[in-house]
Amino acid sequence: MPALPPSSPDNTASELDTGLHAQKMARIKAARDRMMATKEGEKGLVIVHTGAGKGKSSSGFGMILRCIAHEMPCAVVQFIKGGWDTGERRLLEAHFSGLCQFHAMGEGFTWETQDKERDIAAARRGWEKAKELIRNPAIRMVLLDEINIALRYDYLPLDEVLTFLREEKPPLTHVVLTGRNAKPELIELADLVTEMTLLKHPFRAGIKAQPGVEF
Repeated sequence: MPALPPSSPDNTASELDTGLHAQKMARIKAARDRMMATKEGEKGLVIVHTGAGKGKSSSGFGMILRCIAHEMPCAVVQFIKGGWDTGERRLLEAHFSGLCQFHAMGEGFTWETQDKERDIAAARRGWEKAKELIRNPAIRMVLLDEINIALRYDYLPLDEVLTFLREEKPPLTHVVLTGRNAKPELIELADLVTEMTLLKHPFRAGIKAQPGVEF
């Protein structure tokens, strides 16, 4: 099809639409720049990833990889999936152990161990290691993977965790807590909370957990 001449009505409408779009984007940019000019502070964040949907741990590990890319020392404490051979664990231990400590403290989900006292002891060991790592101001981010499950089953005292995060976390250290059913008190304390919503999952269609997707 030959090009429309400059005076074509269709060309004029297209140019008008382009101009209006440019004006709209310029207004949005100006408003965004004004808003960003007021954001100058930095602080270590308490970040919660919760909800029934998939992606809570995955998002936490994505933040850990960002820290590694910025050469920021970081650490992971896994409270539940300690016995799993996960891709994240393989990658971090094999290639980034100099920047990221990895501590798998759990022994599996509570229905696998079927031993409450054993689960409580494992969670306690994980929390003691977590406190040690968080107290170290050289470590910029600590991921507490699936700690919300330990808190849900009362394997750890919620008040102790909240008090520690409120009073002992260094000012510039980020702490990420993942797992479904985050306690309301933890959500209230946190600076950033994301709830993963389940809309559809292959498990319900008979598809098992697969490498690269779930672990």
